[in-house]
Amino acid sequence: MSVESIERGILHNSKEFKTFWGEKGPFKYALTSSDFPPVLLEPEEWIFSNDIQVLLKALMQFDKQKMKIVKAPFNPENKSILRPEKLSPWKINNFPEEWNVCLSDIFVPKGHLTRTVLERIRMPEEAIDPKQVEAAFFQCLETQIEQIGYLLFKPQGSSKYAAIKKYLAEWEKDDQDAGLL
Repeated sequence: MSVESIERGILHNSKEFKTFWGEKGPFKYALTSSDFPPVLLEPEEWIFSNDIQVLLKALMQFDKQKMKIVKAPFNPENKSILRPEKLSPWKINNFPEEWNVCLSDIFVPKGHLTRTVLERIRMPEEAIDPKQVEAAFFQCLETQIEQIGYLLFKPQGSSKYAAIKKYLAEWEKDDQDAGLL
């Protein structure tokens, strides 16, 4: 698997997961939904990659939906329109509608980004470009993905691969308790 590719799989039980991991992996990152019904994923779907930004873009369908970081039609001097003070002058065009109901301090409905994203960029605001905003957004999203309904497994300590052992052991025990193994 190349650094920039993703693998997806519908994995109903721990045995299928282990088989998939053994045949196609191991992977640096693994993501699935922690909510049911899942949002932006099929039931029991997993996304795997060795690049976190590629994985998060795949989840959002960033390229497929032609998403783009753009300057928002936003004038902070216009006080006749009420806006949250944490709102930044950046947004993501074609933002996933499904995330409009998510509670996050990095975005609000319709993909308007907050100042939390810009705080990751260490330069004057007028010098910031869309690529920097995009990179900062995905850094923020990685740290907050579990708050919006997903499980993200990533390397822990000196490991090169996603830390799945504890989760997989719990899943395997649940499968055994349910008589699936």
